[in-house]
Amino acid sequence: MVTFFKKKRRLPKQQQQTEQPNVQQSKNKKNDEEKNKHVEDWEKELAKSQDYKKTFYFNQKTGKKFNFTFMPTLVDEKVVDNHALPSLLEGEFAHIDDVKKLLPIVDVELSTEKHEIAKKLLEGYVLLTLEDDMRKFAFFSAQKEVVRSVSPPEIEFSVIGPKEAFVESINQNINMIRKRLPIKELITEEFTIGKLSKTKVALLYIDGITNGDIVNTVRQRINDIEFDDLVDSSYLVQLISDNERSPFPQLLDTERPDRVVSVLGEGKIAIIADGSPHVLIGPTTLMEFFSSFEDYYLNWFLASFLRLIRVFGVTFSVLITPIYVATLSYHYELIPKDLLSTLIVSRRVVPFPPILEALFLEITIELLREAGARLPTKVGQTIGIVGGIVLGTASVEAGLTSNVLLIFIALSALASFTTPVYKMSNTIRLLRFPFLFMAELWGMLGITVAFCFMLTHLIRLESLGFPFMQPLYPPRREDLKDAFIRLSFKKQANRPQFLRTEKPQRFSTEKANQINDIDE
Repeated sequence: MVTFFKKKRRLPKQQQQTEQPNVQQSKNKKNDEEKNKHVEDWEKELAKSQDYKKTFYFNQKTGKKFNFTFMPTLVDEKVVDNHALPSLLEGEFAHIDDVKKLLPIVDVELSTEKHEIAKKLLEGYVLLTLEDDMRKFAFFSAQKEVVRSVSPPEIEFSVIGPKEAFVESINQNINMIRKRLPIKELITEEFTIGKLSKTKVALLYIDGITNGDIVNTVRQRINDIEFDDLVDSSYLVQLISDNERSPFPQLLDTERPDRVVSVLGEGKIAIIADGSPHVLIGPTTLMEFFSSFEDYYLNWFLASFLRLIRVFGVTFSVLITPIYVATLSYHYELIPKDLLSTLIVSRRVVPFPPILEALFLEITIELLREAGARLPTKVGQTIGIVGGIVLGTASVEAGLTSNVLLIFIALSALASFTTPVYKMSNTIRLLRFPFLFMAELWGMLGITVAFCFMLTHLIRLESLGFPFMQPLYPPRREDLKDAFIRLSFKKQANRPQFLRTEKPQRFSTEKANQINDIDE
């Protein structure tokens, strides 16, 4: 087989040299057209909104024409009119580089990257361009801060202690933390989460104390988030938790700056999301959800007593109704004779089995809770009180429920409110129903099986890679000093062992126990 090759005709050297610049010029022209098209695209998109503004001005001294482009809803126009505009109208400048020295504003940036224009405008910057040179332009900061004033905590209210709560501004929240921790070791790392919302998220920790593995874990999980709209820190809890199918919250959220400062000193991390008045704390443990930060403002005897009351209240809230159902369905012999007669009289006219009677009252209580929470404050309180009294009295008189169970349900609902963390109180409300169904199936054995399942789940649960049941599992005697009971501050010289901090010791026990009274 014979193959014929056509010899390529070579151009003269002079023709080759003239063709190469033409090719390069066509490439540059094509790039300029693409850039101009990009600029036109962002300008067309922003111009669709009525809160897009572009103004033109003329400097008579230099003969320079310039314009401002900004979003009035994001920009404080007083900064533009009172600071930037007078300086540019009365000052002398020849190029855009001279503007940076002329403007009495700290945050001024020069750029040639036109793809950043839309991003900067939506962050509250003002675009400054000169008409005779559009290749380079300037941005200066004029953000409008819409922040509500600092108010007392609503969920974690305490009689003793500071009366400041976080607000929806990330800068204001970091300010309240730095006021209480004026140290250079306090590190803040910022991230931008959400393809649509572009929410700022800050990670706070103390360098030299916090375990680096915790920081790296949180940093990686935040960077790996793929989500379009992040409007609150509660979204972050679900996106970075170790087990998203668990009903137990694995990060503690708080609205108190003093609590955040305290846990940062222990070696934990804090996560702040812009637009949320709640800050996330981790790694956390189960016992932290039953401790109020007011405990640290009280004597350790009183604080320990209140913690034990809360633990008892939560246990009572979960188990009292299932025990009632199990006892009446399977274990009559456990009821004393004197009490048995009272139960018989109370259930004499009730046509339903104990499980339906309990479900009726439990669902009624949940409906009253939701109605009280969703209605305005004054109306919600009235509905909760009046509705509970009217429905409880009417159900007993109608023979739908017994008065003994009504008392148990009311005490159970009251005990669930002792949990100082709102998200954990919701979990406690949910746990009653699985225990209730297991009590109906197998009596006390069913309650034991449900408890074993819950305990197994808690033992396997982790918070940022650390055991959630610490210091109970794995057992750590040193960390029990601030678990069910809180010992005095002098006994808590070391930071929590399970965090494996870089500086385990908080202070010297010898100096803390030393008495420096002056002898008379």
